[in-house]
Amino acid sequence: MQYVNFGGAGVKVSRVALGLGLRGQSDEKAARELVAATLDQGVNLFDCANIYGLGDDRRLRGTSEMLLGKALQGRRDEVVITSKVRGAVGEGPNDVGLSRYHILREAERTLKRLNTDRIDVYLIHGPDEATPLEETLRALDSLVQQGKVRYVGVCNHQAWQVVQTMRVQERLNAAPLITLQNPYNLLNRDLEREVFPMVAEMGLGLMVFSPLAVGLLSGAYRPDTLPEEDSLWGGRRKHAFQNIVRDRVAEVIAEVIAVAERVGATPGQVSQAWILSHPEVTCIISGADVPAHIEDTAGAVGLELPEEEIRRLDAVSKGLQTVLDGSVFEPDR
Repeated sequence: MQYVNFGGAGVKVSRVALGLGLRGQSDEKAARELVAATLDQGVNLFDCANIYGLGDDRRLRGTSEMLLGKALQGRRDEVVITSKVRGAVGEGPNDVGLSRYHILREAERTLKRLNTDRIDVYLIHGPDEATPLEETLRALDSLVQQGKVRYVGVCNHQAWQVVQTMRVQERLNAAPLITLQNPYNLLNRDLEREVFPMVAEMGLGLMVFSPLAVGLLSGAYRPDTLPEEDSLWGGRRKHAFQNIVRDRVAEVIAEVIAVAERVGATPGQVSQAWILSHPEVTCIISGADVPAHIEDTAGAVGLELPEEEIRRLDAVSKGLQTVLDGSVFEPDR
């Protein structure tokens, strides 16, 4: 495993993080085994949110933090934990957003679920137009001053929003952002236009999620073959698969598979090694559900793709901005 500074901060993190969304895992024992396997791979970064739960069931919001806290007993000081706040945790008017009320309350709940005394990096899960930005940033800074949060960051922000946030923090003399977390993969290269130059200029870390485009770049799916009924893209999502995996998207998937065969790696490793070849990227967030997934992702670290293969992948995916509609993956309830 390789370790790098988290943006401009001194803390070092692995080039791979385990995302605790656990949308494909509903068994707590198996999830805790996944955490143990992740630690065995040298991964020291774990990404949570107060709304994540086993199986992505809204009724189990927060269970990801709880099981991580249990799984890390005796090893808490070996890892860096990120968690997030903004999403709805209930039906009440103050159960969502970035008000001081909501942030401070949810931080305490996250600390309790994780069974820890601090959140290493606390992330805004997305913008909140209903709350003044200054109120949000003062609340986050108060948590830093109390020692309950070490660093702060943002998710799902555009470049201008990140810069605006950092300007307000500077004016308030508040703890600055150290990282941004956004989606990036061979099927969605939107970050390259404005976010890449911005993070390089501002000295920010960049955590990228959905590195395999919800499994499409993992090698489990072929452009000319319908998905198995019990797979993520099978069953009721088969029609969505047929609509998405065609034309240039199909060409990218086919090229990833071809490159993998030539370099002796898995398609998932090739897809993620391509991401890590970009100096702007701090780490990839693996949405692994079982140990084999995180082992495959860890294999992408240190995989140096030949320049000609990188050029092929760049060319076939140039300009793609395939944003997968989250409603396609809404779990059955």
